[in-house]
Amino acid sequence: MGATTIEKILARTSGKSVVRLGEVAVCRPDIVVHIDLPMAIEGAWYRPAKVFDPERVAVIFDHAVPSPSIKDASAMAEGRRFAREFGLKHVFDVGQHGISHVVAAEQGLARPGELLVCADSHTCASGALNCAGRGVGIPDALQAITKGMVWYLVTPTIRYEFKGELGPMVSGKDVFFHIAHTYGGHGGASVEYGGPGIRALAMSDRRTMATMSAEIGAEFAIFDYDEVTADYLKGRLDRPAMPAHPDADADYLDVRTVDLAGVEPYVILPHSVPRNGVRLSSFDQKIRIDQAFIGSCANGLIEDLRVAANIVRGKKVAPGVRFIVTPGSQAVYLQAVREGLFEILVEAGAVVTNSTCGACFGYHMGVLAPGEVCITASPRNFKGRMGSPEASVYLGSPATVAASALTGVITDPRTVAGLRG
Repeated sequence: MGATTIEKILARTSGKSVVRLGEVAVCRPDIVVHIDLPMAIEGAWYRPAKVFDPERVAVIFDHAVPSPSIKDASAMAEGRRFAREFGLKHVFDVGQHGISHVVAAEQGLARPGELLVCADSHTCASGALNCAGRGVGIPDALQAITKGMVWYLVTPTIRYEFKGELGPMVSGKDVFFHIAHTYGGHGGASVEYGGPGIRALAMSDRRTMATMSAEIGAEFAIFDYDEVTADYLKGRLDRPAMPAHPDADADYLDVRTVDLAGVEPYVILPHSVPRNGVRLSSFDQKIRIDQAFIGSCANGLIEDLRVAANIVRGKKVAPGVRFIVTPGSQAVYLQAVREGLFEILVEAGAVVTNSTCGACFGYHMGVLAPGEVCITASPRNFKGRMGSPEASVYLGSPATVAASALTGVITDPRTVAGLRG
């Protein structure tokens, strides 16, 4: 039997011609991304005596920018010292920062056919670019930084074959919700996305889906390389792309077909993702919201802000609703300014913040109080994720979040856009 895309990347980076299910692949990463959060956790960070390659270690400040505490300020000071000591090539300090997964894509650090390591669970975001990314523990990240070595168990792969095209006001977020609700958790398996329908999925949709794959427990998540990938990467890479493709006879745990035309907007209920979704066309509850959030590594892209601005243009956010919009990077922020998106959002009553992880992980710029309800385009909704464990977090697409901010209740965006009665 042939190899899947992930198996090919693990084989190449481990110096083998092939890897087998169940074996441990000891790999040399192509890039290691280091973020501020590990250095802010007491006892988690140890100053390394060396780095394996200063051109293959990047520092990106993302979780707590600008510093909301002395602890976070100290972590970033340590990150700057670390970068200076070893002459790191890729450093994204405050002002050039953004959510690490967004910056890695923008700056050409997530390259097709390569292996990216980071101590963040949403590192699978790089899979949108045919790059194998996997979150690791902080000690594993330190090992990758110093020794250029990381290990992975070779697990089965589930392949999703897409066909058709998405309907109006339906996004990659909804496609992922459809998969998560229909098939549940994918623990112990990687996911591979392909088929003729991926031509109809914009890179922004792919980036959302790859990022969100962490919420079903996928080991790796990766898209087939195609012309959409190549077009996005034009001018971003400092060396030729080496895309990886699955063999025609690759051995999959399962192959599942998803008709994009049949996907509808979803809402995910608190406090988990797998098998916990409802199509908004049949969601008859009037759930009042206190906060609506668009941002995060999953949906802080310029395309997401465009969707939100188009929905709220000329309208006002419902009384009592805090509508928070957080761009995923400084580059996204600047593009939104140039397009006038922030003017539209602020006139509607939204609060636009600095680019950072922010409200997504309940640390700053949007923490929820006990009993509050939030509809969010971020990836997670477990108890306490965005603040109080007594708050309720619903997940939706940027269109759903923006529509709900206008009505004050969780709303099918197609009704606001006049596409459904």
